[in-house]
Amino acid sequence: MSRKNTKGTILAIDMGNTNIVIGCVDDDKVIFEERLSTDLSKTELEYAVDLKTVLDIYHIKRTDIEGCIISSVVPQITGIAKLAAEKILKKEVMVLGPGVKTGLNIVMDNPGQLGADLVADAVAGLASYPVPLVVIDMGTATTISVVNSKKQYIGGMIMPGVRISLDALTARASQLSGISIDAPRHIIGKNTIECMKSGVLYSNAAALDGIIDRIEEELGEKTTVIATGGLAKKIVPHCRKEIILDEELLLKGLMLIYRKNK
Repeated sequence: MSRKNTKGTILAIDMGNTNIVIGCVDDDKVIFEERLSTDLSKTELEYAVDLKTVLDIYHIKRTDIEGCIISSVVPQITGIAKLAAEKILKKEVMVLGPGVKTGLNIVMDNPGQLGADLVADAVAGLASYPVPLVVIDMGTATTISVVNSKKQYIGGMIMPGVRISLDALTARASQLSGISIDAPRHIIGKNTIECMKSGVLYSNAAALDGIIDRIEEELGEKTTVIATGGLAKKIVPHCRKEIILDEELLLKGLMLIYRKNK
């Protein structure tokens, strides 16, 4: 049966290089969040079927949904995803990009080049946490965004993601493929698999600790650090810095941006 209290519910979709995050958000909470694999070969109909399947699993009808917003860093399928969502919802879908109000003051060389996912992360971070902010999004790449005490998005950095690092290690060694990103029993590995897991996991955790120190040194003040993204929960527990894990940050940011434009 359909959910009863879904008035004002927004369908938020983030198209990433590896995964597509789909979630329904209302003004109070994220109702659900699911991940699909990004597939450049899929058609509009195939994505529509995927979307309808996810909504059906959570007993959400299209009439329960007020609207939809998409952020994407994969331009090849942004239009396809938009058409797929419109096919299911029978409503016009908003795509985060030029002409969409975000309320974010971006102080960079080319503000238009800032990824839609990073914009949504920063908007949600500003709405929920004290500035200055460091927002870490751990996806295919690990991105780090910095918002200063004046609530200006001043820049950040991009580093290879956890999975990219592990894939690079195993790419030329067929016997070592398919290693999971689970914490080894000890930081000092006792076999090749444990050594690789430990190296990837703790090098990423140590990198975040070191980067936070350097950002705070450059800003001259302590920051609120938030981590999100599919792999954040694997790495953050092994960091020594205080980092808030907010896995729903991106979806909440998309909901806030949708509201600003309605």
